[in-house]
Amino acid sequence: MSKTRTILTAAITGNLMTREISPHLPVTPEEIATSALGAAEAGASIVHLHVRDPQTAKGSMRLDLYREVVERIRAQNEDVILNLTTGEGGRFVPSDDDPRVAAAGSTLCTPEERVRHVEDLRPELCTLDFNTMWSGQASVINSPRNLRIMAQRIADAGVTPEIEIFDSGDLHLAKDFVQNGALSTPLIVQIVLGVRFGAVANPQTMAYFVSQLPPGTIWAAFGIGRMAFPMLAQAYLLGGHVRIGMEDTAYIGAGEHCTSNAQLVTKARGIVENLGGTLANPIEARAILGLGSGS
Repeated sequence: MSKTRTILTAAITGNLMTREISPHLPVTPEEIATSALGAAEAGASIVHLHVRDPQTAKGSMRLDLYREVVERIRAQNEDVILNLTTGEGGRFVPSDDDPRVAAAGSTLCTPEERVRHVEDLRPELCTLDFNTMWSGQASVINSPRNLRIMAQRIADAGVTPEIEIFDSGDLHLAKDFVQNGALSTPLIVQIVLGVRFGAVANPQTMAYFVSQLPPGTIWAAFGIGRMAFPMLAQAYLLGGHVRIGMEDTAYIGAGEHCTSNAQLVTKARGIVENLGGTLANPIEARAILGLGSGS
């Protein structure tokens, strides 16, 4: 069981959830920022941020959208820790006629493009996905070469990476990066469970991942969909930090859509507290993660 305060990350919108699945999903910069502020007020010390094209609601990499979200949040809350994604730009959909040619839905781009907003906005945290896997009809591609470039540019920007692992091979690759000096320790790792064709969301899988982490790693874990709250409780019980949000689940309970990220955070806070824990505030979270005093 966790012996220190527990950091809760709110994952606000992601890039795959849709309003057909989650009617209250935030899409515009104003909606995303407002939802992030509500999640922080409810107890999240970190907000994990994607942006979406306001017209299409699809995931976007536009710097102006990221800047607007960050500025809107910081205008009202200078304390919450901002964690920007670098996951956009990694999807490749092979054409049926020629699988070497990208089909509609492909976003694969250079590593430099994927971290440009991080270099410009310099949040305290950003994600760095180590997965190469199938996601729906797309292949997510994070080659070791591109990850090395991204890791170096993130470090040069003074930003701390949160390593995202979706399966056991991702963890082995991250440990190789540590051995070769491409990543510094202690690592901050987020364990992703329940993505189709990734690691299954159950206690045994989470326990395996935790047993294989490098010494001193600061870790959190979360589940997708109906496993979001069970895996949140499991992460706490194994001594880790937790994550919840509309990127990960559309439901607050069986058959009941959530109405906001704040609602999800409030339920998650209750689970942690009922198990005997206490959520970290942003100042405490920075101390646990070894971050500076603010962004």
